[in-house]
This record gives sequence, structure tokens and C-alpha cells, in this order.
Amino acid sequence: MSAAEDPAADIPDVVAQVADEVGPAWREATQGEHRWPVALVVVITISIQYLLPAELVFQPQWIARTIEVALLIGICIASPRRIKANNRAVRMAGLLLAALMSIGNAHQAIRLIVGIIDGSDDFDASELLLAGAGIWITNIVVFALWYWELDRGGPAARANGERQHPDFLFPQMHHDHAPRTWEPSFFDYLYVAFTNATAFSPTDTMPLSRWAKMTMMAQAAISLMIGALVIARAIGILQ
Repeated sequence: MSAAEDPAADIPDVVAQVADEVGPAWREATQGEHRWPVALVVVITISIQYLLPAELVFQPQWIARTIEVALLIGICIASPRRIKANNRAVRMAGLLLAALMSIGNAHQAIRLIVGIIDGSDDFDASELLLAGAGIWITNIVVFALWYWELDRGGPAARANGERQHPDFLFPQMHHDHAPRTWEPSFFDYLYVAFTNATAFSPTDTMPLSRWAKMTMMAQAAISLMIGALVIARAIGILQ
């Protein structure tokens, strides 16, 4: 039997055709990512707030922190493993948690910046640098949460492949840069937030939608103000 008449000879071509038709994981329905990395980072961030000077945070401090921890516990109980189901209550709790952390961090940043500008702060250099670092780190985590919660409708929507057009274009989304099984997780968004806070611009990941561009612009502006003012003030105190 010739190769042209042998059905087995067509198997490689059929396999290749099927492989081309199967899209990358980030476009398809997947198992979803685990909840614990996000919860761990949020717990660490909430803990950092207790290291900040009392003058910068809402008082009594335990009220806001208790609400944040309660929301996090509720989210973990309702969705303890992989984030797959489109649970409206869980999603609203996640957005509320991000909003509360954002409000608290914005309050701290404003208090710190105003104190530096009008000279009303009485921190020494070490206290000032510690406060600035805590607010800066929290700012990174807060924006990472927003990117993670909003990109393509959130983690559950991404796991179900509900939206095909991304708000953030990761380099791994190109077939030749990563295996087909790759999909973005929280740490990818945390990296985006970190690089944006240090470079004040996108690095390897590009924002595509307008909300993503505006959010990254806001984060870069906040990070620049905190870094420049805190460092300048600390140098002035040391001199």
C-alpha cells in the first residue's frame, strides 16, 4: 500500500491541525487558580498596617482591619480552593476588600504627603522611611488586587473563558513565548503592579483597555509622589 493510500500517514497532519485549532489556556475554560496565594499576600499586607505610625491610620485601627480580615475569611470559606464558580457574593466581597484597602492606603498616603509638605510630621528619618515603605508596598498590593479582580471580568470569568479580549497583554500570550497551558495568575498581576511602581510605566505587560491605562497611570503617580517626597524629606532630616 502506498503512503498516499495509507490512512495512518495522515495522522500527523490531523494532530497538527487539531493542535492549531486548540487555543491557549488563557482563552479557554480551565481549572482556575488557587485562592491561597491571594489570601496570603493580603494577610501580609494587612499585618504591615500595624507597623505604621498611629498618626497615619484610621483610629481605632482594629475596626478597619477586622472588617478586612472578616471579608477575607468569608471569601476563603465560600471559595477555599480553585477560583472557578461565578459566585456574585464572593466577587462583591473581593471588590469590597480591595476598595477598603484602597481607601485606607489612600488615607495614609495623603496624611503622609500633607505632613511632609506642610512640615507638620514629627517623624525621624527611620520612622519616615518605614512609613513610606509600608504605604508603598501596600499600594503595590492594592493595585495588583484591582488588576487581578478586573482583568477580563475577574479570576472566575477568566477561568471560564468568558471574555476573549484581555485588558492586559502579557508576553506569554504569544504562542512562541510560553506553553499553551499558561494563564495569568495573581502573581503576574503583582509583578505588573511592582514594575509599574518602580519604573512608572509598563514594562513587559501592556495595558489595552482605557480603565487599565488610567489605573496604571494613577498607581505610577502615587508611587512617584510617595517615593520622591519621602526620600527628599528623609535626606533633609539626616542633614
